[in-house]
Amino acid sequence: MNDNFKPFVSHDQKIPEFTLRAVILGTVLALIFGAANTYLGLYAGMTIASSIPAAVISMALLRGILRRGTILENNVVQTTASAGTSVASGMIFTIPALLFVGAWTEFEFWPMVIMGICGVFLGVIFMIPLRRALIIEEKELSYPEGVACGEVLTAGEKGGAQFKPIFMGIIVGGIFKFLGSALNMLKGTVEWATGLGGRSIYVGSDVSMALLAIGYIINLDVSFLVFLGGFLGWSVAIPLLGTPVGMENAPMLDVAWELWSSQIRYIGVGCMLIGGVWSIITMRGGIMKGILHIKKSLKKDPNVVVKRTDVDMSMLSIIVLFGITLIGMFFLYRYITSSPSLGFTAMLIMAVCAFIFVAVSSYITGLVGSSNNPVSGMIICALLFTALVLIVLGFRDPSAVIATLGIAGVVCVSASIGGDTAQNLKTGHMVGSTPKYQQIGLIIGGVVSAFFIPLVLTLLHKAYGIGTGLKAPQANLFASISKSVFGEGTMPMNMVMIGVALAIVCILIDSLYLAKKNSKFRIYIMPVAVGIYLPVTLAVPIFIGGLIRYFVNKKHFMEESKDPGILFSSGLIAGESLMGIVVALLIFLKMDISISSYFSNSTIVIFSILALLISSIMLWRSASKYR
Repeated sequence: MNDNFKPFVSHDQKIPEFTLRAVILGTVLALIFGAANTYLGLYAGMTIASSIPAAVISMALLRGILRRGTILENNVVQTTASAGTSVASGMIFTIPALLFVGAWTEFEFWPMVIMGICGVFLGVIFMIPLRRALIIEEKELSYPEGVACGEVLTAGEKGGAQFKPIFMGIIVGGIFKFLGSALNMLKGTVEWATGLGGRSIYVGSDVSMALLAIGYIINLDVSFLVFLGGFLGWSVAIPLLGTPVGMENAPMLDVAWELWSSQIRYIGVGCMLIGGVWSIITMRGGIMKGILHIKKSLKKDPNVVVKRTDVDMSMLSIIVLFGITLIGMFFLYRYITSSPSLGFTAMLIMAVCAFIFVAVSSYITGLVGSSNNPVSGMIICALLFTALVLIVLGFRDPSAVIATLGIAGVVCVSASIGGDTAQNLKTGHMVGSTPKYQQIGLIIGGVVSAFFIPLVLTLLHKAYGIGTGLKAPQANLFASISKSVFGEGTMPMNMVMIGVALAIVCILIDSLYLAKKNSKFRIYIMPVAVGIYLPVTLAVPIFIGGLIRYFVNKKHFMEESKDPGILFSSGLIAGESLMGIVVALLIFLKMDISISSYFSNSTIVIFSILALLISSIMLWRSASKYR
């Protein structure tokens, strides 16, 4: 922002902002989007920022129906609501790993709640001293989703009309999910493999409206990188590896999946590791600015009058919340490891990692947006740093693995909340909100979500099986890394090193060639790594969604904040994800309403392909209709 920037609501205007109705609506939406993203993240390994759809829903309800909300109230709603997605992301990417390493047999409610709350506190309070340095003074950071959300809010008079595509998306996404998961009329994955010279050639795609929508939202550049990673893994690496010993007579479909699960996905691990380190290197300037700003904030002149639009939570509040977090973390880590010394050490490591990765997350979010924030790479770095410190200090037993994952759980929540806080503060800076109220809203939405997400996780685990029906890819990865580092498991290090080399090549091409040419297309290593690590079946509909957006925008370009395709896609994600929760409840209650026995397997495959085709056409039409 330039020095002459003026927010939509000036600093000397006083209009309703932090009202009870705004906080309640924001909290309800936090629970809804948190539940939806819990399912989506466990299934697809990624989540979607909820600020824009929450802002649209808020405007539709407060301004469109109640005829009373202000732009600042709508901003509080979307800020509070977005915390649910961040808490969900932080929990589902790490906490299931405690099941996978055998530390827990079932999800333990109170430890999860404490991890979530402490992660929320750290994510918000560590971002407060960074706010001015990153949001106002740093010219390089655009915070794309924050800006888009700000533009949506300033177009608040059109809230009712903008809600139509998101409402239609919810219906469509819910219907397709019900047809697939409840009635079993659609396959989750349509796939085929054949052998060529003893090598598996695989083709497949998931039938998911949410994945299609993700591709549209993240745009063609990023969706292409995800697909590129999947292509390299499944169409290049798997055929090159041939057939594993002992599987010479196995179906080629089984060969492909065995090679991916035991070998190929670890190339993605290597890529993520380098991506996380590179993120810290590129962020080093922002981290130093944040530290210097903390020193400056401690020396503020109490006689200086601060504008309403520059008021943060007080330093006393920050110190109190930080103290509560440290105490809570010490007792939690002592409880899960049964070791006071390890609990204290884990608490200190957690605090250091949380600050670093909140800063990194906030900075990278400013570059590529919340949806593309490479939290997985950051957590891999945090895992390895934690393991190294614990090993050097002599902690090598199974409790060290548990401590490492416990640290990762809090750091993941705090990094997710930190990036989300930065996006929301950028939106607030545009519309003229009071930062303090946004920070309090994030804490309220995050704390309530920290109590709710563990219940959703437990329900989904009992219904689908987390790790089986819902793959929880990041949690599986983090469990494997933690066990391997402490000598309790094995990783194919040759595959990891191939991933390291691939990441270095991508970074060199991007920084030495594409960046210098100011190319619009950039090779961000994290999407490539995600594409390798996840099954290629997820990458196919994501790529299709990106293609749809590219061709629609080529014919009818529209800014992201006004794009009906974004809103329809948000509805598709919400509809499929929420219906996934409903179906999970049906499974939990043992209510079988499947009608798949009335159709042959080939007929269901045809239905599935048609469903993906029809939903693609609907996305195209919705994105084009209101332009």
